[in-house]
Amino acid sequence: MNMKENNQRLATIFRSMADLLASQRANPYRVRAYKRAADALLVIEEDVATLAERRELEDIEGIGTDLAKKIEEFLETGTIRAYQELQVPLPTEVRNWATLPGLSESLVAYLYFRLGIRTLPDLDQLIRSHLLRTLPSFSGSEEHLLQAVQQRIQAQER
Repeated sequence: MNMKENNQRLATIFRSMADLLASQRANPYRVRAYKRAADALLVIEEDVATLAERRELEDIEGIGTDLAKKIEEFLETGTIRAYQELQVPLPTEVRNWATLPGLSESLVAYLYFRLGIRTLPDLDQLIRSHLLRTLPSFSGSEEHLLQAVQQRIQAQER
């Protein structure tokens, strides 16, 4: 691999992560952080692997602890797990939850990937725990959502 190939590949991954996060309406600061990191990787003179060996990743403008860990993960494994998770589309059945009252596509993606909510009964349980109302992206009524979820569960059982 030539000296700058790591930098190029990582910059491409970070830019792609920024785009995927933006499409999921993620925190704009997070999106910007990935874009800034991508730009920084393209302007540094040294191969990022050399900087990693010297533990100097966080000396790169715009690279903090979190991004440094992702760079190290890439250098060790050739990929970044968080990037793969962003690329994995939601199952159609789960994506359809966005039509339930109070849920959006980005919230459904968060519930699925971050909280591990995989089925309607899981979602039902989450609503009953009142945890959903603590999420800033939830805009609906728990009561209406619960009714809609129960109707879908009953429809599936028929």
